[in-house]
Amino acid sequence: MRTEQNLTRLDRVFARLDREPERPAHIDVPKMSRHRVALLVATLAFYLAIVWLVVVTSWLVRFDWQVMFFRPYQQWPEIHAFLDYYVVLGQRGPTAVMVAAWLGWRSWRQHTLRPLLTLGASLLLLNITVGAAKLGMGRLGPHYATTIGSNEMGLGGDIFPSGHTANAVVTWGILAYLASTPRARRWLSAVSAVVSLGVGLTTVYLGTHWLSDVVLGWAAGLLVLLALPWCEPLIARAEVAIFALRDRLRERRSGTFPVPAAPVAVAVPVTAGAAATRDEAAAPRETAASARPPRAPVYLAPGPHTTRSERTPVTPVGSRRPPHSDRLPRGATTSTARPLTGG
Repeated sequence: MRTEQNLTRLDRVFARLDREPERPAHIDVPKMSRHRVALLVATLAFYLAIVWLVVVTSWLVRFDWQVMFFRPYQQWPEIHAFLDYYVVLGQRGPTAVMVAAWLGWRSWRQHTLRPLLTLGASLLLLNITVGAAKLGMGRLGPHYATTIGSNEMGLGGDIFPSGHTANAVVTWGILAYLASTPRARRWLSAVSAVVSLGVGLTTVYLGTHWLSDVVLGWAAGLLVLLALPWCEPLIARAEVAIFALRDRLRERRSGTFPVPAAPVAVAVPVTAGAAATRDEAAAPRETAASARPPRAPVYLAPGPHTTRSERTPVTPVGSRRPPHSDRLPRGATTSTARPLTGG
């Protein structure tokens, strides 16, 4: 009897993830195409137009004041508690931790650092561009406005563009940017657009941002996502450098260093005639060596060792010095060698 296991949707998801135990051979890296460049230029023009409309105190500033006087948080107080929690999806700290956890797991599964490095590059671009714009324009928020109908620029504020909105666009949009299939990229793009739109409108509802702040925040976040393909070569070089550093640290920790290969002896082919000639030449040398008597080591004396005072001097052969018969050998007394004379 054959039984089939009924897998749940979650089981099928994990089964699909288990098919990626190693780094993918071909990672789809977005490139800076003409379509993307056109979108980047159009978004930048829209960004500059919003800034200009606010600087010249146009109809957009007057609309900001109308929305502020409408006070949405007083019109719909029943959703205030929910939106207080929902706006956290735009805060840089919590969202970065959540997205980094997911991308870190993906990096571990696929044996690549590109997801985490791409997230870091996008957040770096976001902090530089949005932070510089906030400090440069210095616009005050609705709760701190001083003059009705003014643009509140250059007064030391830091709410233009909206950091919550731009961060929501980049943090959740990076998931769509790193999607592995076109279908997943479309779905994640739609989800990130809805989340960032909701975060921006929530800040307007709570009265922390002008509506123009939110619109400029959407444009600022989209500019960062569109410019990311220019950072891909730098991300690839950083990944290679990090992996090389990891390998060096592992070798240093284990104490194993690459050892140069020993020279390999190459066998030279020898013909039969050359081998016979070599054996005949070596035979007389071996016979002469075996006929010689074994020679004592140079540092050993041939006889019993005596002290220097007991050794008898030997006159060299062929010496011209005549022998002296009247000399006594060493050790003899004078009484036995020569008679004493009286005197």
